[in-house]
Amino acid sequence: MQNNGWDEFEIGAMLRSFDGVAKDIPLKQPEDRNYSSSNSFTASVADWRIEKPLFNKDYCIDCQFCWIYCPDMSIIARDKKMVGVDMDHCKGCGICVEVCPTNPKSLLMFPEQADEEAELAGWPEKDKEEK
Repeated sequence: MQNNGWDEFEIGAMLRSFDGVAKDIPLKQPEDRNYSSSNSFTASVADWRIEKPLFNKDYCIDCQFCWIYCPDMSIIARDKKMVGVDMDHCKGCGICVEVCPTNPKSLLMFPEQADEEAELAGWPEKDKEEK
């Protein structure tokens, strides 16, 4: 396949997602798939981001809303449990934060340059239930 820039393809060009036979793709983890060079999975878009989502596993209820609604498949889940965010492909849209039902949310948006450990240390506290 010729290496064209995104704006050099002819209208209607077919770009294959995978090289070779795409057998058992759903059964493989994304990082184990044989992506073609024209697939966006092989390109990092992290430099587009102004804000990034940070994940606080202590508040996550594994509802998978973030995984379902992420337009870039940047939510990493294993065995129906959220394990993190693929920062190479996350564009920082914040949809994951908007759909998170926990209070406080298990995902929050922070400036791209923010120190993750400092932000996690200052995470909002859960409201104490009154008895």
